[in-house]
Amino acid sequence: MSLHNDAVTIIGKLDQAASDAAITKTNIEKYFELYEKSTAEVASMLKSAAAQAARPGIIYDSRITAKLGSPRGQVSSSNIDLKLFDLHENNYSGYALKVNLKSDKAIKLVLGKDKMGSSETTLDAVRRYGAIAGVNAGGFADDNKGGRYPLDTTVIGGKYLNGFFPSNNGTIFIGLNKERKLIGGKFTSQSQLDALDPLMGSTFVPTLLQGGAKTSIPTQWQTSPARAARTIMANYKNDQLLFIVTDGRDESGNSGATLAELQDKMQSLGIVDAYNLDGGGSSTLIFNGSLINKPSDGKLRPLATHFLFFK
Repeated sequence: MSLHNDAVTIIGKLDQAASDAAITKTNIEKYFELYEKSTAEVASMLKSAAAQAARPGIIYDSRITAKLGSPRGQVSSSNIDLKLFDLHENNYSGYALKVNLKSDKAIKLVLGKDKMGSSETTLDAVRRYGAIAGVNAGGFADDNKGGRYPLDTTVIGGKYLNGFFPSNNGTIFIGLNKERKLIGGKFTSQSQLDALDPLMGSTFVPTLLQGGAKTSIPTQWQTSPARAARTIMANYKNDQLLFIVTDGRDESGNSGATLAELQDKMQSLGIVDAYNLDGGGSSTLIFNGSLINKPSDGKLRPLATHFLFFK
């Protein structure tokens, strides 16, 4: 009898354990179902929050892009976004290259043939490096032996190419820092420029906009030449870059854009800072392997420095 009672007791406990296990299983399943649901909801909330956070930037970018019109060409990759636009103004025509640098591999400043004193056209530099686009950079000086050297301060890969040169006769340094942000202006000491952590840059003249406001153009650059082919390097408040290259028929000063006209144009586009790169016969814009502008020399000029863009 005792044995029977013990068996009944054990069976009862087993039944209870089975019941408890079933309840536990059900609770665990409900817990995981709730967990999965909560995880999905959290993921959805994070995705929504990220989209909302990005929305102001997307809206701003669409607004500044709309002011340039419809792109005639564009390239997008993990390194870079490029959009090419035509500019048709009353007194001049030109092109705008809007650049979003997404990695350190997207841009380089290079020497002509990678050698001090050498030169090559921007198209040749683009082809040699396998770049997707290119724009002429700073000014140059020729020696009596046929060498062509970058004007004053030039920085490539964070290193001063031939030392630091204080701003002279209004010259300015124009380039990017190691965060790929536009820097530029007059510098009287290397420590001033070093404080901005320059990665690359070249020298020309003058500054056109600072903080969205027009700067005073030196008298010489208002009249000599009055009009010309120009190359401008500028930025928006979201650090995207804009390169403007205008056409000019020759070096006479009677065709092309004035710097004052370009100041007006860039203000209308919402530009923050803008600097004048070498112009005239040096002005060159290459996109997708093709020459876009019409060089005022009638052919491409070999230059000392070039900005190249990589897909």
